[in-house]
Amino acid sequence: MSMDDGLSPSIPPALMVVVRVGDFMITLSIIKADTGGFVGHSAVHPDMMAAAHHAVDRAVRSELLIDGHVASCGDDVSLIMTHRYGVDSELIHSFAWDTFQTTTGVARELGLYGAGQDLLSDAFSGNLRGMGPGYAELEFDERPSEPVVCFLADKTEPGAWNYPLYKMFADPFNTAGLVIDAKMHAGFVFEVYDLFEEKWICFDCPAELYDMLMYIGAPARYVVHSVHSKTLGETAAATSTQRLSLIAGKYVGKDDPVMIVRAQSGLPALGEVLEPFAFPFTVGGSMRGSHHAPFMPVSVGHAHPARFDGPPRVVALGFQIHDGRLVGPRDLFADPSFDEARHQANLAMDYLRRHGPFEPHRLPLEDLEYTTMPQIQARIANRWTPLPSPPVPATAGRPASAGAAKS
Repeated sequence: MSMDDGLSPSIPPALMVVVRVGDFMITLSIIKADTGGFVGHSAVHPDMMAAAHHAVDRAVRSELLIDGHVASCGDDVSLIMTHRYGVDSELIHSFAWDTFQTTTGVARELGLYGAGQDLLSDAFSGNLRGMGPGYAELEFDERPSEPVVCFLADKTEPGAWNYPLYKMFADPFNTAGLVIDAKMHAGFVFEVYDLFEEKWICFDCPAELYDMLMYIGAPARYVVHSVHSKTLGETAAATSTQRLSLIAGKYVGKDDPVMIVRAQSGLPALGEVLEPFAFPFTVGGSMRGSHHAPFMPVSVGHAHPARFDGPPRVVALGFQIHDGRLVGPRDLFADPSFDEARHQANLAMDYLRRHGPFEPHRLPLEDLEYTTMPQIQARIANRWTPLPSPPVPATAGRPASAGAAKS
């Protein structure tokens, strides 16, 4: 495929004169979007992946990116990129937007389902905030050995990361390092977003752990955005917090979140980062984004939800970052130690599916506000009438009995 074939976004000509954010700081960005499903909402077509690969290769050759990798989970294309431009960089976000426009074009040529559905604007406007694509970004000084895990999910919402982040960074039953590693013993600070009121708060854990759990236990509204080490003064994890329905004002598909977690050397070990997913905990999502279902850890080859648009899937791609280069990935859930989690997820899916349209399989009404349910409510709204007044007691208004009069 030639460099001028028109399939890939162009690299801005002024790129080489842009001042970079620090010579030593590395930014790791995961930017993802659903730009067309093959078949239905289940997977990404190989031609779309090829177009994204070609765009990333060109960006590396032009030195916009230090390195890049294209991955997918379900029907989402994820661009995993290292660069030196910091978070919310217009250059990087513009490149991702152009790449997703390219994959959308491929999807339309093939008649794929929901082509461009995550692109909620007609034109790029500086960065991707509020435009549809989800992203998690983390800027850091690269350590001599820098292991990171890039988590990609499909058919669920950003609050799906709340439970595993709590387990990784605050639960000693999951993470032994919280007890026995001096660099972890002081704990971590969790930055939490209120997605409904657009506010944020930091919780200092373990001191404020119970306060934090009151909020992050409601993952449809409160989402862990990042986690920071108090001892190292480093950001350890970052997530995507975009909710498409809150941006668009209606249901346009699930958010399919991504997450970056750094590991080792004063942060949770790789095994502690992965351990929460040995339990297929329940998340919101699945069919039409309107159901609870188990979160199934899978290999890249099995990251294609099928049954009832589920169970929701999560893949874990492990990299060593060296001089900004992505060494990897390793497909970390392609391991028999997660077989039991997958078995339990299938059993849980059986159990929940038997509830049909009843809670707790279906989300509660307050969580269905931004799904397709409001259309049903609007259609029959004028048929609801007030309940009749209570009947008048039988003795009311009658004259007192003769015996009562004599007394």
